[in-house]
This record gives sequence, C-alpha cells and structure tokens, in this order.
Amino acid sequence: MTASFPPGFLWGAATAAYQVEGAAQEDGRTRSIWDTFSHTPGKVAGGDTGDVAVDHYHRFREDVRLMAELRLGAYRFSVSWPRVQPTGRGPAVQRGLDFYRALVDELLAHGITPLLTLYHWDLPQELESAGGWPERDTAYRFADYARLVADALGDRVEMWTTLNEPWCSAFLGYGSGVHAPGRTDPVAALRAAHHLNLAHGLGAQALRGALPARARVAVSINPGAVRALTPSAEDGDAQRRIDALATRIFTDPMLHGRYPADLFEDTAGITDWQFVRDFDLSVIKHPLDALGINYYTPTVVSAATDNEPPRKDGHGAGAQSPWPGADRVAFHQPPGELTAMEWSVDPTGLYDLLMRFTREVPRVPLLVTENGAAYEDKPDADGVVHDPERIAYLHSHLGAVHRAIADGADVRGYFLWSFLDNFEWAYGYEKRFGAVHVDYATQARTPKSSAHWYADVARSGVLPPA
Repeated sequence: MTASFPPGFLWGAATAAYQVEGAAQEDGRTRSIWDTFSHTPGKVAGGDTGDVAVDHYHRFREDVRLMAELRLGAYRFSVSWPRVQPTGRGPAVQRGLDFYRALVDELLAHGITPLLTLYHWDLPQELESAGGWPERDTAYRFADYARLVADALGDRVEMWTTLNEPWCSAFLGYGSGVHAPGRTDPVAALRAAHHLNLAHGLGAQALRGALPARARVAVSINPGAVRALTPSAEDGDAQRRIDALATRIFTDPMLHGRYPADLFEDTAGITDWQFVRDFDLSVIKHPLDALGINYYTPTVVSAATDNEPPRKDGHGAGAQSPWPGADRVAFHQPPGELTAMEWSVDPTGLYDLLMRFTREVPRVPLLVTENGAAYEDKPDADGVVHDPERIAYLHSHLGAVHRAIADGADVRGYFLWSFLDNFEWAYGYEKRFGAVHVDYATQARTPKSSAHWYADVARSGVLPPA
C-alpha cells in the first residue's frame, strides 16, 4: 500500500559547513577545531581535511539549482562560526555573512525553505585554546554569535536550530577524543555537555530577542534508541546508564528543566557537578517551536562480563570511552543488514524515538533533521550511480515516520542526510552518505538513483510500495 504524508510536510536534505564548504582560508575565515584536528597526523582517515571539501562555498548556486531539480522543499545547512566571527569574539565579518545571505537568497528564489543551524561542531580554535566547551564562557560567546547571525539573516530565515548533536560535541570531542578537539577527559566531557546545554538556552534567548515573532527556534539532538540485550536487571541497568548519557543529559534540562538524578549518581565518582549554577536550568529550558531528531541506528547494550571487553560502541576506535560512569557496559552489534559504517539498519528505532518524544513533549512538533546511510557508491560505465540499498533504507525509515504520524506523532518534516557526498569527519572521504555523488577530483555532481527516488516521493508526498 502507498502511504500519504500530510499536506505541508517538509521534504528536505541536510549538510554541515565544515563538511561541504571548503574555502577554509578565504574571506576572513580562520581555523576551527576541525581544521586543527584534521591537520593533526593520524586523526582523520587518509589524512583528509575539509580545506576544499566539495567546494560548496563556490558552487552553492549550482547546488541550489540541483536541489530545485530534485524537488527539495527545504535545505538544512549550518553556519561556519569562524567564517562569521573568526575569533569567537567581537564583530561579525561581513564577507562571511555575505556568503550566507547569498545562499539563502538563492534558496528562496528557488522556492526552497532554509533551515539554519548555528553550530555543527566547528568551534573557533581561539575559543578552544581558551578552554573550549568545558569552560562556561564559551556558552556566552555562542549567544553573542547567535545574535550576530540573527541580526544578519533574520529577515530571510524563519527556521533556526541552535545546536546539532551536542552529544557528539561533548563526548566524542572531549571524552573519547575521536572528534575535534580530540581531548580524552571525562570531567571535561561532562562540563562540556552542561555548557552546550547552557549555550542552547542562551542562544535561544538571543534568537528570540533578535528575530521576528514568526521565526521558529529548535535544537537537533541525536537521542539514543538504546535497548537492553536481555530482560535481566543487570542489562536493564546498562540500558538506563547509556540512556542517561546519550539522551536524558540533554533532553531533561532542555525539555523539563532538570538533570536526571541517576546521571548525578552514576557520575558521582567523576565530578560533583558544581559547575551547574543557580538559574542555569531555567535558562536551558527555553520554549521550543520544534525538536529535531537525528537517527541512524539503534544501540544494544548489556552489563559487561569478565570475558567481554566493555567498550565497543560504534563511535570510533578511541581507547578512551565516551561514556563516563558506564565503564561496565558492553555494546553489541544488532543482527541484520549493515551499512558501510557497520551500523545496523533498523527503522523501528526511529519510530520508537518519535513516539517517545510525542509522549514526553506532546505539544512540541518534531522534525527528523538527519537520517540516512553510507554505502559503497560508484558510477557505472555510463556514469550512473545506482544505490538500491540507500533507497531501501530511506523507504523503510520513511515508513517508520509515516507510522509514527499515524499513531499521533506531530512530525512536520524529514531531512535526508546528506544532500552531497562530503567530508565525513574522522572517516575523511571514505564514507559516502550523499544522495548526490561527488567526484572529489573534479567536483562533478551526479544524482544517485536514490536522489531521483526521493525527488519522486517529495513531489508526490506519497511513499510508494516497497
């Protein structure tokens, strides 16, 4: 049977600044933590960097025309903080803002709704050198930056996102060290998580003060669809610990104005949480116009045994765990089909998350702000890129979204990750998530078969039979 989506449902695709823009040293842009990290030997596969990426900075008009041809109704992109405010302090660089003004104008001219993300992991290096996200001041610098961007683009952009996946920023950046800035300190990771929460609240306040009343403010998180390996109490406790660190450390403050008591108990031997100050939680719990959910694969955990290594988690090969207070948790590969990332294909995790937040915050609309898969995509002899695995992945996950809507979830849109093949963080250019293939040597763009399939779905608003 076909499945029809509601009228007005947003069909989009997403990218992030450091992954696509390139132009790393042009028009006043300075280094971010990802410039520093990617230029550090051994940190990124193949020694790859985002210096050029897919040259979106110079090719954005071509890319927007391609979006229009593929019937995208919305484009989720991020602003490069060091392109707009190179040191993380002081006035904006107008040349940097001019790029985003031109990008948004091009989107609007093609009837594409812009969804702007303020922070997708590219902290100005100067702020990291001053302590980075573990330092409280970084949250206030973020609020100043948010105000600068809002003043420049508030007349053009109505949908704003403060942060993307703060879990990755805190725990992969400061815990396991497999993401920039590459630090391995559990206390710093927990401090960073709190200050990212605070940055969200302060940034949302800054946006509200600078934007027209019609503007909408959201945050995009990557909550864990965490499942216990068995019904045992021990495995249930492992699931609880990871849920606290993967999800509730962000959603409880942002949505409910509190931190989970069990999180404090689990990490009592690591920190006393004295960096959480009076009134922080009232700032963090800022009313949201939408909640963005990023989802790729579920997580299966158990209590670790003496014969089982406790730190297998699918988040890179770092020797240090990204899970402070959960050292005796083991991670397991779910059964079934895997993507090129060795992530399990399981759309039920997306359905479960959408229904979870429908129950938790029933009056807050939801957006699927990232969902997609990496596969080994190569052009054939005729230059055509066939990716039936990605089509199957998208079909099953869109089916999960439709099922959630039918069961009462207020899901307003879906953003495929990613519009273009790009720099995939610590994996460099080895993994391709794009609906559009990019030849990195020539920068030629070729829509894959999944792009054409998705365009048909976006045009009709109907998911065809599998």
